[in-house]
Amino acid sequence: MGTRRSIDLPGFRHVNPIPAASRIGPFVATGALTGRDPETGEMPADAGRQFANVFRHVRALMTELGGTTDDILRMTFHLTDPNDREALNREWLAMFPDPASRPARQAVAARLDRGAVVHCDLLAVLTD
Repeated sequence: MGTRRSIDLPGFRHVNPIPAASRIGPFVATGALTGRDPETGEMPADAGRQFANVFRHVRALMTELGGTTDDILRMTFHLTDPNDREALNREWLAMFPDPASRPARQAVAARLDRGAVVHCDLLAVLTD
């Protein structure tokens, strides 16, 4: 199967000593991907920008891994306001327009810190 390898993502850092993702063989799991701006590192006040940044981080991560968003099997979104699904769905449909080829998804209410309104984690299976 292989040895676990930490995956760092340019323009994305956690406050705590954890990588953006971890990989064993074809399997990739992330920690929390937040809505921080990848250029400034700041958390936008606007929820829509945070959702857009989360999806930017997802795309960047999949590219960094040599995969695509087609390799994502499941995504979980942690939302401070479950009514933010409109912003979530807008980005979701842009990334996954084909209803016959979307990852599994769950959205759960959460208490987040540092001004975050959304965190995302995902599971991907890379095919070489």
